[in-house]
Amino acid sequence: MPASNHRTPRIAVLADSDTRWKWGALTAGRLAPEGAATDGYLLRGRATPTERQLAEVGLRPDALAEVPLAGFLAELRRRHEDDAAPYDLVVLALVGGAVQAALHGLARLGQDHGVRPAVVTGYVGVVYEKLADGLLLRHGADLVLANSAVDAERFRAVYEGVGADSTAVTEAALPFLGGDPHRPADPADRPYTVVFAAQPSVPAGRADRAHLLDRLIGHARAHPDREVLLKLRSKPGEHTTHLEEIPYQRLARDREPLPGNFRLVHGNMGEVLDRTDLLVTVSSTAALESLHRSIPTAVLTDLGVREALGNHHFIGSGCLTSFDRLDEGHTPVADPTWQDRNGVAPGRAYEGAFDTARARTAALLELAGAKELPPITPYYTPRTAPGYLPGLLARHHLAPDGTPLPGALDPAPAEGLRGRARTAVNGAVRGAARAAYRHGVQNVAPLVRRLGRL
Repeated sequence: MPASNHRTPRIAVLADSDTRWKWGALTAGRLAPEGAATDGYLLRGRATPTERQLAEVGLRPDALAEVPLAGFLAELRRRHEDDAAPYDLVVLALVGGAVQAALHGLARLGQDHGVRPAVVTGYVGVVYEKLADGLLLRHGADLVLANSAVDAERFRAVYEGVGADSTAVTEAALPFLGGDPHRPADPADRPYTVVFAAQPSVPAGRADRAHLLDRLIGHARAHPDREVLLKLRSKPGEHTTHLEEIPYQRLARDREPLPGNFRLVHGNMGEVLDRTDLLVTVSSTAALESLHRSIPTAVLTDLGVREALGNHHFIGSGCLTSFDRLDEGHTPVADPTWQDRNGVAPGRAYEGAFDTARARTAALLELAGAKELPPITPYYTPRTAPGYLPGLLARHHLAPDGTPLPGALDPAPAEGLRGRARTAVNGAVRGAARAAYRHGVQNVAPLVRRLGRL
């Protein structure tokens, strides 16, 4: 349904990492009316995805730019002031603190112009830590998407428990579920394939990561008829949603020669799952994709079942097991009731998972087109959180009232990643600066932290 002014709705997706870009872009596609135009913005910072990571995700919007948060807000303001195709809907695919800062910036835009876009936010996967903190930082968005019935209940309970409005919570599902149901391996076609879905920060310690790698290599040696793949999230020097201080690639080099049936692979997870017969992980979101496709899924207990690992989310799923049992040939069987409650049930249920969110988005677009959206009212304000909010906003170069701090705006607030003209000198300087910044955050800072623990 188009907005009431009959103009084609315009959508902006702001993301701060490769996985959040995937979630945000696909969520926009699930919610947007047919024909809507979508522009992408990548928040400049330590986790800004590289061109390779973007290509691996495989989702390209109509336009793509890299911006600081203040630059994104300035671009929205410019579009409203110049009436240059203002956005009707903004999808915030960001960490909680950045969502909160964006909400205050958008609230200021609404106060100054009497008009603003509708705002949608949510989570890219399992919410296993900082539930209250993350939710309250997202309060104020028009829609806070929950990926399952369980999450929707938890989200509403948190909001209502602090006296905040919970009507924005909307049950949906992870937007990247899908793909063909599992087809068991035919020895004449391909070998039985075991895939370990690695995570950048779970587990974090060298000894734990070495244990998992050694057990995976041991599984390959014990089962020479199987293909064993270690699915990596990034290449050394790249960064993802979470810091990866000890990449498996580096650990694997110390264990060469590796078995011939063991390989490290990159690529789109959906394509890897197309040839997977057993998905093994600690708590990766890939487990949810795997379960939805009826692929046998093993959530490891080798390092314990702990909140810090996130595998406690799978209690009751039937998937918790150990490498010892997998080596013996155990194949986990998922509990269908758990799958249904947690939004990963296979079959037709997923087809209608976004119906409510889509209807609510259509209503918001009507209000946006008629310039009748109510003011954004986050739970955190300078009155409710005077010791927390100002510092959080300052990290994104915003004042407590949501306006940019002096010097916050980049001379080129929306720098296109491709196809935007700029001088070779400025381009080289900016590129070198960003490369140096990423190298410092991804390589030097972890080393300094490790030295500090000695």
